[in-house]
Amino acid sequence: VQLQASGGGLVQAGDSLRLSCAASGRTFSNYAMGWFRQAPGKEREFVAAIKKSGVYKYYTAPVRGRFTISRDNARNTVYLQMNSLNPEDTAVYYCAATSSEDRLGFGLDYEYEYWGRGTQVTVSS
Repeated sequence: VQLQASGGGLVQAGDSLRLSCAASGRTFSNYAMGWFRQAPGKEREFVAAIKKSGVYKYYTAPVRGRFTISRDNARNTVYLQMNSLNPEDTAVYYCAATSSEDRLGFGLDYEYEYWGRGTQVTVSS
């Protein structure tokens, strides 16, 4: 699966952004999808994930209630709607795909087989 993330940018605190991740190469609906982020000097961290069907979604606590993950299997795309952004959300955001969704809620990056290049999100105060 080839993944291409887009939609990042420079915004002010309180603004919104929507990230997109377009998949190609394999049957998109066979993969659960996740978003991760890595801030400068920090480890990569789990942000959100969505099961293959799109019914079940998982979030890390700092973004719950502000971010929404969704997918459109007909368009082979997963989205991350980010509202009420704050400077702590500044990071490179990566989308990833996994064929195994049994432990999706644990946000384990090593369970993802495919990764896209990141898109930079910068939130100014």
